[in-house]
Amino acid sequence: MDVKFSIFELADDLPPIKIIDIGAMKLQGDPKSHIFDNLKAHGAQFVGFEPVAAECAKLNEHASPSEINLPYAIGDGNTHTFYETNASMTSSLYEPNTALLEKFQELANYVETVRTYPIQTHRLDDIPETMGGDYIKIDVQGAELDVLRGAIARLKDAWVVEAEVEFLPLYKNQPLFSDIDIFMREHGFILHRFSGTMGRTFKPILITSNPGATLSQLLWSNAIYIRDFMTLETLPPAALLKAAVILHEIYYSFDLVSLILLTYDKLTDADLGSRYVKRLTQNSA
Repeated sequence: MDVKFSIFELADDLPPIKIIDIGAMKLQGDPKSHIFDNLKAHGAQFVGFEPVAAECAKLNEHASPSEINLPYAIGDGNTHTFYETNASMTSSLYEPNTALLEKFQELANYVETVRTYPIQTHRLDDIPETMGGDYIKIDVQGAELDVLRGAIARLKDAWVVEAEVEFLPLYKNQPLFSDIDIFMREHGFILHRFSGTMGRTFKPILITSNPGATLSQLLWSNAIYIRDFMTLETLPPAALLKAAVILHEIYYSFDLVSLILLTYDKLTDADLGSRYVKRLTQNSA
């Protein structure tokens, strides 16, 4: 299905969403950068967290008026050792599992600890700026479950949650996908899909000129969680619209958005869902 339209083309009065981005460092080629900019242009608030001070300063240098980035490490609220690595994006509250990383092509050399230091973490529930977040994105290199455990109240406000998950312990003693999945289901969310599932080949095998190619072993992905679609009719109409905006603009989940908007029509006597389905049909014909 080749559907290239923004949901804002169908309605210009959609409620603005609030995005909580934990691990907000900008990465070259990240498609979410453009998407987030588009959402900000339509009134979205943005609260980002990046504990690497230099990276947080870069974010604030280019921040929009509706954006704030804070240099906090989000976690359980306790003091932990922070492992700063040679590639800032792989720094973590967990120690790199070098013995495992070295089994694969092009992993260990991007996760080399250059220094360690104590860092005070903050619970998301204790940060006033995060109240009312509709969409929570978490990418903290193994500490995602620690973030979620400190965000019980914030999860009650959220409609969509994305968390990076690992299938093998790339960091020592880190929680894995199964641990996060159990936690999320216990708090009213269901797995919607994976995005950006990645792996590496075991050394010495190299199947292409790209050492980052995957052959058989999966290592990590982004897991997208949503509110149970069997309970849509119990949600406030404004919440349905916010969920639709997130799932259309960020994840292109057109079939689920159709279900959400048709439910919105049923609750409000609107025709947004029917117009959305018609637009999808026109673009996919």
